[in-house]
Amino acid sequence: MPVWMALTGALPALALMTLVDLADAKRPEPHWQVRKVAVLGGLSVVPVYALQRLLASSIVLEPLPKAAFDAFLSAALLEEGAKALILWLAVWRHPAFDERLDGIVYATRAGLGFALVENVAALWSTDSTFSFLGTYVLRALFSVPCHAIAAGFLGDLAARRRFDGTGPGLAGGLAVAIGLHGVFDFGLYLVPLLSGPGQLLAMLTPLAVVIGGFVVLRSRAASALAHDDAEHHHPGRRPQHSEAGYVLR
Repeated sequence: MPVWMALTGALPALALMTLVDLADAKRPEPHWQVRKVAVLGGLSVVPVYALQRLLASSIVLEPLPKAAFDAFLSAALLEEGAKALILWLAVWRHPAFDERLDGIVYATRAGLGFALVENVAALWSTDSTFSFLGTYVLRALFSVPCHAIAAGFLGDLAARRRFDGTGPGLAGGLAVAIGLHGVFDFGLYLVPLLSGPGQLLAMLTPLAVVIGGFVVLRSRAASALAHDDAEHHHPGRRPQHSEAGYVLR
C-alpha cells in the first residue's frame, strides 16, 4: 500500500489526542511535554515488536493456549508495560504532573503514540484496497481506542494513588491495563478458533471492552477533574512538589 495512504492511519490517534486535550483544556499540560510522551510511545513500538517476534519464534503452543499467550503476555504485557515505563520515566517526577487528570492525559498520550505508529505499520502492510479499508475501519473504531482506554486506566489509578493515597497505584493500574488489553485481543484471536455462539461472543468482546472501558474511564476522568478543580479553587489544599518532583502530602 502506498506510504501516503498508510500515513492516513495516524488520523484516528491524532483525533483522540485532540479529544483528550479538550478534556484538559482548563489547565493544559505543556505542549512539549505531551508531545514528548507521544513520541516515546511511538518509538516504543520498535523494541516491543522485536520482543514479540522473538517470543513468537521461540514458543510453540496449541491454538487456544497460543491465543491466550499472544493476547495477555506478548501483546498486553509488553505494550502496556512500555506505556507504564514511559509514564514513570518521562513525567512521573516532572512538576507539570500536578493533578489527577494528568495521569490520564499523559498515559493516553503514550498509548496513542504507540497506536499511531502501529496503525500506520498495519495499513502499510495491506495488499489491497479492500484490505486497507477493512483494516482502517476496524483499527480506528477498536484497536486505537483500546490503546487509549487501557493506558487511561493505568494513568488514572497511578495518579489516584499519588495524589489521594487510594487505589492500587502504578502497578495496579498496569495490571488493569494488561487485563483490558488482554481480554480485547483474546476475543479477537478466538474468532477464527470458534464457531456459532462462541464465535459471536468472541466478536462482541472487543466491542464490550471499548464501550464499557470508555464509559467508566470518562466517568473517572470527570471525577478527577472535579477534584482537581476543587483544589485549584482552594490553593491551600493543592499538593506541593519537592525538588525531585514527588508529591508531598
